[in-house]
Amino acid sequence: MQIVVVGLGSMGKRRIRLLQQFFPQHTVAGVDAQPARRAECAEAFGIKTFASFDEAVQSTRPQAALICTSPLSHAALIAEALQNGLHVFTEINLVPDRYAENIRAAQEKGLTLFLSSTFLYREEIRRIRALLAAQTRPVSYTYHVGQYLPDWHPWESYKNFFLGDKRTDGCREILTIDLPWLLKTFGPVEDVHVFRTKLTQLEIDYPDTYCVSLRHQNGCLGVFVADVVARAPFRELRVSGEDLLITWDGTPDSLRRFDIEKKAWETIPVGTRVAHRDGYAATITEDAYLEELQAFFAAVERGEIPPYTFADDYETLRLIDRIEQV
Repeated sequence: MQIVVVGLGSMGKRRIRLLQQFFPQHTVAGVDAQPARRAECAEAFGIKTFASFDEAVQSTRPQAALICTSPLSHAALIAEALQNGLHVFTEINLVPDRYAENIRAAQEKGLTLFLSSTFLYREEIRRIRALLAAQTRPVSYTYHVGQYLPDWHPWESYKNFFLGDKRTDGCREILTIDLPWLLKTFGPVEDVHVFRTKLTQLEIDYPDTYCVSLRHQNGCLGVFVADVVARAPFRELRVSGEDLLITWDGTPDSLRRFDIEKKAWETIPVGTRVAHRDGYAATITEDAYLEELQAFFAAVERGEIPPYTFADDYETLRLIDRIEQV
């Protein structure tokens, strides 16, 4: 299969790296408006690169596109890819622009429209969901995710990329990354209460800290704190029930369960296949990125239904809009 990766920033490079390492049967080309990025990827990966999506399509005749550009550009690129008869894998969108239109186009053309939701592919999340599925009573949880906004892309100013935009800000990205697996794990939300504020002197026009209280339809209660304030990146989860106590700090070796009979903590082992990349926080692992590419190809080649769809994401984004309007 010929694949075109649109957007050669950090995520585009990651996807190309994984495609070449684990899916050598596919041929990859790249698209980016920035000449420096095109030159870097041409040298690093030995691929053809193009300045425009249309040029890449006309030259390489791809069967699939991976959309790895900034979120506000996704909708138009997805529509263009579908119009050209391409299966589509897209990074998270953050906004529901043209969702109904693109879903309908994919269905009419019999094409795969696949949305990244990386945490649903993490083995730690699978283990947590399995433990929760065995519970007969509701539980409570606290979850805090933080990372200082200027540290997200230290090679550029936070004012110059999408996290500086109020529509696609850093806290909204955290919610969009983590709410899918929280909703799949603890169930749909029945009620929500929110506190939002700005604690930093960062030059942004949106709150940098969200404290969200969630009541799920099955009786589970949660508190989700998302911030772009924390000077060291971290994730901290604690799930508590009468028969269950779990903690997780976002890394494969940090998932722990309290053994009630032994009155002692035990680590739940989680293996990894892909080495951690230098320059990324310890909470960012490569295995899940590989697994969702595998799920994309399974959807394209065998018609398998992915664990998270555009329809799912539309409901998640509606919840985030509700959170931001409180």
